[in-house]
Amino acid sequence: MAFLCTWCSYAGADLAGTSRVQYPPNIRVIRVPCSGRINPLFILKALQSGIDGVLVSGCHPGDCHYISGNYVGRRKSATLKRFLEYLGFEEGRVQFSWVSAAEGIKFSQVVDEVTQSIKKLGPAKVLVKRNDLTEARLEAPDTKHETISK
Repeated sequence: MAFLCTWCSYAGADLAGTSRVQYPPNIRVIRVPCSGRINPLFILKALQSGIDGVLVSGCHPGDCHYISGNYVGRRKSATLKRFLEYLGFEEGRVQFSWVSAAEGIKFSQVVDEVTQSIKKLGPAKVLVKRNDLTEARLEAPDTKHETISK
């Protein structure tokens, strides 16, 4: 999953697409107004839902459409990184990058690198919610519904 800033990173992804630059198709993009507006709980919720990795990408420092939003995003990312390490997540499960609107090729390279590093880590196991009902059905023997008569 990728959270992309509307003004830079999403525009870079759009440029990659219109330029027909190839990048892995298994990334799902969520467009956000600014990388500084991403609530760390969004990332935790994605990981809890079974997403194997998250990319957060915004404008280069000093080029933010909202002046200092990417600095806020950078501070949040540093704090979140330490918190994820505390929770037991592998390093690289959540990654941050800066891609401008004119860097379509760089966007495809970043996505390729992130996808490869996530594949090496394998499926996420920390914090992933289990569906207990589904797992109970898988573990139970195959039985037919029986009617109980009084």
